[in-house]
Amino acid sequence: KNSREEQHFQVSYAPMKTDNWQLEHPLDAVIFDCDGTLSKLEGINELAQQNGVGETIESLTEKAMSQTGVTSDLYAQRINLVKPTREQVQRLGQDYYYERVLDIEHVIAVLHHLNKPIYIISAGINPAVKIFAQLLELRVDHVYAVDATFDDVGNYTGYDATSPLTNVGGKCEVIRQIHTQHQRVAHVGDGMNDLEARDVVERFIGFCGVYYRESIAAGSDFYIKSSSMLTLLPKFLLSGLQALEEDAVLKGIDR
Repeated sequence: KNSREEQHFQVSYAPMKTDNWQLEHPLDAVIFDCDGTLSKLEGINELAQQNGVGETIESLTEKAMSQTGVTSDLYAQRINLVKPTREQVQRLGQDYYYERVLDIEHVIAVLHHLNKPIYIISAGINPAVKIFAQLLELRVDHVYAVDATFDDVGNYTGYDATSPLTNVGGKCEVIRQIHTQHQRVAHVGDGMNDLEARDVVERFIGFCGVYYRESIAAGSDFYIKSSSMLTLLPKFLLSGLQALEEDAVLKGIDR
């Protein structure tokens, strides 16, 4: 390992608030946030920079992520100021992938090997999030994000204001839908709307490999400080003998 990789693993976790880090029962599925979690980008901020409203949108985004959560009014304010074109949103999907977090492909490979379905729940804009999922070789029908609409020449005309993901509590609502198929799920995210999900999932893991937010750290039993997604994997392990097979998979990762 080079010195950069060694540094990642030396600063893996914030102090845990519980000693019960190994799961007693297997997870049925794993859910990830997109912006600031799977990708280093905050998509709406990137689009805002391109359209000349970057400073205003970045301030609103940080307030939402660290304090209020994304509310319906704030969501409308941001996207209607940015007014991204279809081409910009499509390109954002590729930019998400170019700026994907360190080692996410390894984590996805392990979860696929263990037959753990992977979902993305995001207040980000489609088709960007779905394009990103395809590039990560994830199922597009496991992506929950907010659809934007465009006219015949690709200019922004609106977004799906009925999506629960444009408001506080929306991720919890989507997770409850996923529970009809997968009872025991983990959720990984970096913002206030992610933190809300801790009460409806088997395990919530806060992630600050991109952005450190004190409010998320304070509310998370497990908070990842490393920029490498590999440090998530022990938090998906079972206790006792059941962990041995999964541990063998982890040791097989070629770094």
